[in-house]
Amino acid sequence: MSKWDYEYLKLCKKILTEGREVQNRTGINTIKIPSYHFQFNLEEEYPVLTTKQLFFKQAILEMLWIYQAQSNDVRWLQERGIHIWDEWEIGEDGLWKAEQNIKTKDGVLEKKEITKNYGKEWAHTIGTAYGWIVNHYHLTEKLIDKIKNYPEDRRMVLSLWQDEFLDTAVLPSCVWSSEWDVTDGKLNAWVHQRSCDVPLGLPFNVTQYATLVNMLAKTCNLTPGTLDWSIKDAHIYINQISKIEEQIRRMDNLGDFKAPELWLNPEITDFFAYDNSKNCKDVKILNYKHHGKIHFPIAK
Repeated sequence: MSKWDYEYLKLCKKILTEGREVQNRTGINTIKIPSYHFQFNLEEEYPVLTTKQLFFKQAILEMLWIYQAQSNDVRWLQERGIHIWDEWEIGEDGLWKAEQNIKTKDGVLEKKEITKNYGKEWAHTIGTAYGWIVNHYHLTEKLIDKIKNYPEDRRMVLSLWQDEFLDTAVLPSCVWSSEWDVTDGKLNAWVHQRSCDVPLGLPFNVTQYATLVNMLAKTCNLTPGTLDWSIKDAHIYINQISKIEEQIRRMDNLGDFKAPELWLNPEITDFFAYDNSKNCKDVKILNYKHHGKIHFPIAK
């Protein structure tokens, strides 16, 4: 079993045994714990779950959508066969397609309208979130410049949480910030997540940022180091519990499923040159064995 499978299922069991059931904006209760932290040594393992199938190409392309293409346009993903943001796409009428609710000052739940501020050019986007913020502040370019030219800098921070633009973000960033440093020729990152859908979001997110660390390390002629992960509000929706229990049971029949390996095209030395087409041809996950799909419902 990979170290990531062990750490992940350890978190799942902790939530189920120690967590508290609470209400939230979706109307589907969660079992939650208030915080959690884990660390990877990316020299030892590239984290991809084996106790369920991870669609890693989708995960990596979503990461490139945010940090490389720096896009908020859902159609970019749809053109690549990725539909994980369809539920949050802004319609031509300026409203979220999903039954998303927000609470007004008088406590009434309403749909959120975006294009009243920005016009119809915001249709098909997720508003001022994720890639829009990265592009607006040139976050990726600035980080690469600091890693390359000022590796001792202690202010290498990417923040996707910008108060000025929260009202026009369809879904404010869950993985909202990361801190970076260079130590002994290794690139290390610490990622912060304000809210974590452990069954659906976390497996994607961890593999995404592990890939980002590897890509940026290669771009900056460094070795990938540690990836720390801190979570505030780690939760499992109550309609996901039976599927998580199924995944936990797979620990008893793992066989010799070792962690897979990440392959990056050795000819690519620029983060912005990695292929972000549907083929994603410059990135491969080698020796990936898994125990099959598990379908988890999405709480909108």
